[in-house]
Amino acid sequence: MADTATRKIILDCDPGHDDAVAMLLAWGNPKIDLLAVTTVGGNQTLKKVTNNALAVGTVLKIEGVPFAAGCVNPMVRDVEVAPDIHGESGLDGTELPTPKIELDSRHAVDLIIDTIMEHEPGEVTLVPTGPLTNIAMAVRKEPAIVERVREVVLMGGGYHVGNWSAVAEFNIKVDPEAAHVVFNAGWKVVMVGLDLTHQALCTPEAYAKIDAVGTKPARFIHELMDFFGESYKDAQGFDYPPVHDPCTIAYIIDPSIVETVQVPIDVELTGTLTTGMTVADFRAPAPADCPTWAATKLDQERFWDLIADALEHIGENDYLAK
Repeated sequence: MADTATRKIILDCDPGHDDAVAMLLAWGNPKIDLLAVTTVGGNQTLKKVTNNALAVGTVLKIEGVPFAAGCVNPMVRDVEVAPDIHGESGLDGTELPTPKIELDSRHAVDLIIDTIMEHEPGEVTLVPTGPLTNIAMAVRKEPAIVERVREVVLMGGGYHVGNWSAVAEFNIKVDPEAAHVVFNAGWKVVMVGLDLTHQALCTPEAYAKIDAVGTKPARFIHELMDFFGESYKDAQGFDYPPVHDPCTIAYIIDPSIVETVQVPIDVELTGTLTTGMTVADFRAPAPADCPTWAATKLDQERFWDLIADALEHIGENDYLAK
């Protein structure tokens, strides 16, 4: 019998084109109960990504969900952003509406802690799709959250692939100390890294599924993907852009869409050429109590069906000018 239970999640993000699609899937799929959206400096500055999150929430008609801004800087290092991929706004390529959502007065770290502690142990899943600063700071401020979280399903890293360096992915590389805290906290961590997300390409077939919905939110996503595709072509030579972040949500909705393997994973902090590398040890079968998992294979057709279904579920938005 299929699992019909609703999954409660906190989405910690740095929108970001693919974060916007993650927000879409988290809000538009009935199997996900979106408890909160928190932002962290990453793809662009905290101010920019927070405005982007509020604007995307407005496009998607997100209501009754608290939004909170989090950490401006990495735990130790200087800020790095990714304008070559996401543009100066962090969401270049489309016209962002004036947000209709107001920020929660709490810092994102406090909203994360409060939300976890208000729910029963094992109910809340953390879904970070940006640098892991907020999550690490929450662990440091209230260690009791570790035993209460069901699992951490993060977009970041890769066991064979890097993009911000030869061996390190952006979300991990820009705050490796935070990543080290999260990967070593003792809770279950599912790393949805580049090895998996580079399979989530926005191909002409994917565009067709989006365009068939025919709504203004669908057009908004199409415009985001146009800019994202051009950026990835120029920066990394991709014919079609890899849509990283919503792969985390797809795994939570239906784990059969994203295959995973249990494997020890740690984060390199000191290597001259390898800082931020997520080191997965495949030399032997993982011990039974190994808390870290790596995503390996994506069912691409079913993934894009989830995106289209979420757009259908959200429907039209007459607030948008286009």
